[in-house]
Amino acid sequence: MSKSVKHIVLGLILVFMASCKTGKSVYMFTSFHEPADGGLRLLYSYDAYNWTDLNKVFVKPEVGDAKIMRDPSIVQGPDGVYHLVWTTNWKNDQGIGYANSKDLIHWSAQQHINVMGYEPTAVNAWAPELFYDDEQAQFIIVWASTVPKRFPKGQEDENNNHRLYYTTTKDFKTFAPTKLFLDPGFSVIDAEIVKRAQNDYVLVMKDNTRPNRNILVAFASNPIGPYHDYTPRFTEMYSEGPSITKAGKNWLIYYDSYRLKRYGAMRTQDFKTFTDISDSLKVPVGHKHGTIFKVTKKQLNLLLKD
Repeated sequence: MSKSVKHIVLGLILVFMASCKTGKSVYMFTSFHEPADGGLRLLYSYDAYNWTDLNKVFVKPEVGDAKIMRDPSIVQGPDGVYHLVWTTNWKNDQGIGYANSKDLIHWSAQQHINVMGYEPTAVNAWAPELFYDDEQAQFIIVWASTVPKRFPKGQEDENNNHRLYYTTTKDFKTFAPTKLFLDPGFSVIDAEIVKRAQNDYVLVMKDNTRPNRNILVAFASNPIGPYHDYTPRFTEMYSEGPSITKAGKNWLIYYDSYRLKRYGAMRTQDFKTFTDISDSLKVPVGHKHGTIFKVTKKQLNLLLKD
């Protein structure tokens, strides 16, 4: 091989390596700060353990009487559009917020989707989580609501006895009728669906009953259930808002340990045995309940320059 040809080959290799680096996925973590009237914040990480706040509000909440944004959840659809849902009020609100964006910088007009309007006594609609079902080509939205006197309440107040509900949509313009998603026999909130493989799904959720108020998982062959084989609770009391991502062979379950005033995380490969890695994390102070997704390095650079 001549010297000139070698230089050309080397140049092509360097260009390929540079393009791979540019296209490398970066972890993004949706976030908000109390008192929740600020709006959507974003953290980023190259390894899923060490997080940096972009230190900017990307979406100011405009819908719902309280004008707040809690529990922001983002999923990117197959067409590249990012979809965002969030909690718009603690109580006396039967809807959730929605907006979309092509670049996480410029956002559509916000909508207030009245997901529990068919239940006139429903107290709330908490922590909506988005999941894209690639097998059915539809989005699933799961949230927690209290309908007083609908379920056995145990130690819970009637206005704090949650079950999970869901709807589906393909375009965020029309929605399937809301249905009960999960009644595990106890008050449950903050649920996130994880797909491990075809016909293999995990639901990570918070047991919101007294005295538990901690996190567990269950399993199903379909994203809408039925879920079964509930695990023991594996986080400390007063933990909520689980967010899941995969890093290498490990699944990381982040959660808000709100009494300890810090973010914790558990590492697992099978969702049956869990290792506490909270001391190995770097999460900015003030970060609250969000979800983790991935973007390209090019997308991150646009956010850093904005």
